[in-house]
Amino acid sequence: MSNKTSNHLYLIPIMSAALDVLEYLQRENCSLPLEQIYRETGHSKTSVYRILKTFVHRGYVSQSPDGLYRSASRPRKMRFGFAGQSGDQPFSQAVTESLRSAAATSGVDLLVLDNRYDASTALANAEEFIRERVELVIEFQVEDHAAPIIAARLAAAGIPLMAIDIPHPNATYFGVDNYRIGFQGGEILANYAIDRWDKQVDWVLGLDIEEAGTLVQSRTTGAFEAVRTLLPSLPIESLVRMDGRGLRDESHRLVSDFLHRHPHDKHILIAAANDSSALGALEAIRELNRQHDTVIIGHDGIPEMLAELEDPTSPVLASISPDVQQYGPGLIHLGVLLVTGNTVPPYNYIDHKIFSRATVLASAEAVSR
Repeated sequence: MSNKTSNHLYLIPIMSAALDVLEYLQRENCSLPLEQIYRETGHSKTSVYRILKTFVHRGYVSQSPDGLYRSASRPRKMRFGFAGQSGDQPFSQAVTESLRSAAATSGVDLLVLDNRYDASTALANAEEFIRERVELVIEFQVEDHAAPIIAARLAAAGIPLMAIDIPHPNATYFGVDNYRIGFQGGEILANYAIDRWDKQVDWVLGLDIEEAGTLVQSRTTGAFEAVRTLLPSLPIESLVRMDGRGLRDESHRLVSDFLHRHPHDKHILIAAANDSSALGALEAIRELNRQHDTVIIGHDGIPEMLAELEDPTSPVLASISPDVQQYGPGLIHLGVLLVTGNTVPPYNYIDHKIFSRATVLASAEAVSR
């Protein structure tokens, strides 16, 4: 066997094709359509398309809004900063893990810091990202009043910003449609009252996260609107908003105090802004043995809430959750596009799931088969 034949045995065809595409783009140094690239490189259109999409995802090629491709080869790995909401919050933990996995898959170096559910820590973390000269920051922090300060400091440093679930000025938003998921939660509560309580409702409690700002509070706004739509005779005075802060202990305290003040009211609906608040309310309900006249919905789909849905005696009716596995890939993909000069939509909403007792039990049955 000749050396030439032996050397060819070690070639990887798709890698050779990818290098042909990249070298052609670098040589031409202009924006080109897919048709020209595959004709000039001599590879199939399908292969070239997949190669280009991979290069765009990894930041070596940029794609303009009109679909043209151009070399954007980078001499080193991209480095992003991610500030998680809180390492103590199960949903925040899940988002962090999704981002770590997606960054590793995409070849992005990810610097992870913890905002600890605290504005001053979030500001300090923003300064750390500036010192570390990351190319993009992904921010997951709950304090609405800190958002413009963080955004301004990063903008002054020339670092683009993406915000998860809580909007920040001039940041690309990525997360759920808060009003929509709140409305769907309210529908679940109202339909329960219609089916089980003959439309009798004494109170509707909304456990807000006031510091997160109006967009996140629209979860409660949506829930209240759904309840009033389905139960139009319910007086407006029966709908009460409380600032549970998204925290278990604070929500437990608020709901316990409310139930103590209304010992004889038998039809209470609770819409919690997240599952931590819902679980705090649940503790108060059980302590006072009010689980037969109070029902709850939450948001995030954390394991403890899903376990409640498997218990037919639990007052938890549902947890509405974004697909947490979408966060990592979606954020990294958009981040790469931003860093490589591409235009992305200002608001990027992701899909969500409604976990109810029926869906959780059906899923458990399917697994057991």
